[in-house]
Amino acid sequence: MTLSQQIENDLKESMKAREEHRLSTLRMVRAAFKNKQIDLGHELTDEEAQAVMRTMLKQYKDALTDFTSAGRSDLAERQAEEIKLIETYLPQQMSEDELTKICQDAITELGAAPSDLGKAMGVVMKKLAGRADGNKVREIMQKILAGEK
Repeated sequence: MTLSQQIENDLKESMKAREEHRLSTLRMVRAAFKNKQIDLGHELTDEEAQAVMRTMLKQYKDALTDFTSAGRSDLAERQAEEIKLIETYLPQQMSEDELTKICQDAITELGAAPSDLGKAMGVVMKKLAGRADGNKVREIMQKILAGEK
């Protein structure tokens, strides 16, 4: 079963169970899938669907930060619940130790200097294929290139 089909099935279950918040979030995911499908002109593959969900997740995390800094705990709680739901459909994120190892290998492979952060980030992000947050990878890369680890 594809990710799109899983979302559709879970959406139907949420309707039957009258889970309004979950239903609302899954509808937003389905709408994002449909928009991307229209842009691409074909059914989404699982990788494309995961990319859409990762984009949504990043947007939701940014919104969570904004809500928290604005003191809107009601909106922040709702956003956190939506983030948790979306994360259940994505592959497990890598641990910091695993990320550090991959980053060190990439830097060694490239012979990267601190000025080569962008090039090294590109190599690492391709290897990770969505299994890690780009901000976390950048943070680890900067530490390694600065000689902190």
